[in-house]
Amino acid sequence: MLKDKIEIAEKEALTAFKAAQNGKELYEAKVKHLGKQGAFSLLMREFGKLPPADKPAMGQLINEVKTRLEENYAQLEKELKLKAYDEIIKKEQLDLTLPGTKSADGARHPVSMVINEIVSILSRIGYSVRQGPLIETDRNNFTALNIPEDHPARDLQDTFYIDEGHVLRTHTSPVQIRTMESEAPPIRVLAPGSVFRCDSDISHSPNFHQIEGLLVDRKVSMADLKGTLTYFVQEFFSKDIKTRFRPSYFQFTEPSAEVDCSCPICKGKGCRMCKNSGWIEIGGCGLVNPKVLEHCKLDPEKWQGFAFGFGVERMAIIKYGVDEIKLFSENDVRFLKQFQF
Repeated sequence: MLKDKIEIAEKEALTAFKAAQNGKELYEAKVKHLGKQGAFSLLMREFGKLPPADKPAMGQLINEVKTRLEENYAQLEKELKLKAYDEIIKKEQLDLTLPGTKSADGARHPVSMVINEIVSILSRIGYSVRQGPLIETDRNNFTALNIPEDHPARDLQDTFYIDEGHVLRTHTSPVQIRTMESEAPPIRVLAPGSVFRCDSDISHSPNFHQIEGLLVDRKVSMADLKGTLTYFVQEFFSKDIKTRFRPSYFQFTEPSAEVDCSCPICKGKGCRMCKNSGWIEIGGCGLVNPKVLEHCKLDPEKWQGFAFGFGVERMAIIKYGVDEIKLFSENDVRFLKQFQF
């Protein structure tokens, strides 16, 4: 009878499972008895020949037997795994005197190195660092800096808007606004940090770093600004580097200028870095526009100031001769290891 055959098949499967000495033998026993070509699969052929009245009871019996065998298999599999693990532990030895695995030395990121060096140089002449939020109000990012509502910088293709009144800051200049509104002059501050613009190509990134400087005091002139930046450039690059100032226009400074320095790579002789001109543009600057001072409740008849700003990645490219701006954000260990000095 089919019932007797099922009971015999169950006993044979249980015997084979218990006889297994390891996981491989146990699995082979399972395939032999419960697999597609196993004993139970063959019994199912006889099940199809049973009278319809006998099929429900016999089907229930087969399912119960298979469930018991599956549970038995799972329990034995767990026991064999623990047994194998115990054998490995008994054979292995731990020598506490052996040296540990040496991890790779880290390196400070070139962007951090440049920011720290700029701060270090300018702190010698009285500048200190101020921070501000990455999400800024439209007023601090644009209006207070004398950037009108119809200015192209406010367009969606240039600025990441959070909502109607807030943006991802497009420069660190809002830190200057916050400082002038919260601190009484004289003021000498630096504002380093991340900025965001809708711009991405081989020489631009939508997220990069700036560091800006602001001085507010009495009787401030372009001569003070030029002296400060000349001092900085020679300390940052070398004493033989020259500076020049080209007239320019920025909404928040008047007068304004672009700052160039003689190429630190070729010493002004002409190379690929300076496009054979001998000069490299490093930033912008100018005297603080009186309208900006008025926005911050400072009397432009009493107080004057100057501001300047550098792109940190650009300064790192010039100082270290890096080819592409994307290398700064890829965090390739091979690239970063070059700055372990």
